[in-house]
Amino acid sequence: MPSPSPVRQWLRRAAERHGPVLALYGGLKLTGFAVFLSLLHFAGDFRVKHPRFGGGAHPWDVLATWDGWWYQQIAAHGYDPALVPVPGATGLITLEGNSAAFFPLYPALMRLVSETTGLGLYGSGLLVSIVASFVAALGIHAVVARLAGHRAGLAAAGLWAVWPGSGVEWAVYSDSLFVALAVWACHAVMTGRWLTAGALTCAAGLNRPTAVALIAALAVAALLALRERRDGPLRPLAALAIAPLGLVGYLGWVGHEMGDYGGYFALQRGAWAHTFDYGEHTLDVLTSLPVGHFDYLSAFPFADLIGAGVVLLALALLPLLIRERPPAVLVVYTVLTLALVLGSQQIFANVSRYLLPAFPLFLPLAAALRRLTLPQLLLLLGPAALASGSYAGYALFELGVP
Repeated sequence: MPSPSPVRQWLRRAAERHGPVLALYGGLKLTGFAVFLSLLHFAGDFRVKHPRFGGGAHPWDVLATWDGWWYQQIAAHGYDPALVPVPGATGLITLEGNSAAFFPLYPALMRLVSETTGLGLYGSGLLVSIVASFVAALGIHAVVARLAGHRAGLAAAGLWAVWPGSGVEWAVYSDSLFVALAVWACHAVMTGRWLTAGALTCAAGLNRPTAVALIAALAVAALLALRERRDGPLRPLAALAIAPLGLVGYLGWVGHEMGDYGGYFALQRGAWAHTFDYGEHTLDVLTSLPVGHFDYLSAFPFADLIGAGVVLLALALLPLLIRERPPAVLVVYTVLTLALVLGSQQIFANVSRYLLPAFPLFLPLAAALRRLTLPQLLLLLGPAALASGSYAGYALFELGVP
């Protein structure tokens, strides 16, 4: 009997290694996704909402509203950066919304997939997000398994499926793509593949502004490698040079087109009331919720309660993460991601989504779950997957503004 070909052997090994991760993540995610769409269908509110703001003819149309609408516009028509004042405006919103607030990598991939496959922009965006979410699950498994073993990595991939904010993983949103790039960039740093880490971090900077946390984390890791004389000087220095090019390049281009090199931040502040306020807004929300006051900026009571729970969970998990003594790249990335999110004035209901990239927080929980068998892990995460249709999906898209 002839021996299997090298390709078949490689496929078999890949299936044995990655199959359980993909099956666990996909099964849990599909469960929550089905519950989310069911809740949308039974509530029916989407039928009376504007197609741009959470509405549509079918429940799944909601997945391409809000930010998804902007990404489709960019994929179809490109950018026209401008700072356009709202006539007579004197409050927080003084500028008209502009697509330049949304970074280009995700809509570019939407356009590429659409032109390659013939899918519409909605289907292409959803395909990019779903594929990226599985790539992210594999990366989360790889990072955690390297530090705490295969079973911990499997648990971490499961947590990625049910985590608060995971409702945007399978939507026309750029979050899954960002996490996929960030987690594999961190893995590349951990394994000494500096040029790969720099390229992935550069790409992440073309996808979301919070890539600044990833850039800083790579920089710290590279400087430590240089100090300890690991991996030679050239590759860490090259990664250090490549990493910020995507973020700096896009912000520079937007600023040039607007005639104001701080134009991106002016647009965020004037059109969406997003600005770094050193945590003043977060503190306002966290002190208002316990006494039942909802007079703060952009209050969405149910979604805000979930957001507050996520913030408290993240702050509780951070010292547990540090106690695990993970590589510096993970600690710096997580701390700065938390600081950027909690230190900003923005819609607080979205904090569960904004903290989704802080995947190293999964490590202490996953390490605690590694003693469980796969059936026991499913017994634990299964109910969370069912509930995630509400707390991670419906609360975000229907009871808040994602």
